[in-house]
Amino acid sequence: MNIELFYSNEQEKLAPPEDIEELAVRCTVAALEEEGIEEDAQVSLTLVDNEAIREINNEHRGIDSATDVLSFPLGDEESFDTDPETGAILLGDIVISLERAAQQAEEFGHSFYREVAFLITHSLFHLLGYDHVNGEDEEKEMFGKQEKVLEKLGITRES
Repeated sequence: MNIELFYSNEQEKLAPPEDIEELAVRCTVAALEEEGIEEDAQVSLTLVDNEAIREINNEHRGIDSATDVLSFPLGDEESFDTDPETGAILLGDIVISLERAAQQAEEFGHSFYREVAFLITHSLFHLLGYDHVNGEDEEKEMFGKQEKVLEKLGITRES
């Protein structure tokens, strides 16, 4: 499986994890494997600060506040769009506030690295069609899959 990552760091307040691009690819591969998807895929990851994610959240969701991560899937729950040249499935866009990630890591008592990995993985499952606002059962399933992926990658709350 080949993952093409489109990465952009649009903020200057915090240094992202040193291996952020590799981390995003590893999380993507593990999430796709968890879902039994073997196709090549494309995903976009953009890092921003709280103000930028607040603006994006307001523009796209009508919520005028900062959040930790936003997901913009390109397909629907039934199928994915594909790149006509490569045949790779187009998962969509992930936007993470590194400021919020750092705040949450401190709040939850785990590493910044673990929080960024969690947010990438969480967003990937949104891109794969999961939505925890659809009910408690889907939320439990989604969070269970996220933890399974992070555990497989050796990224625990203690790491």
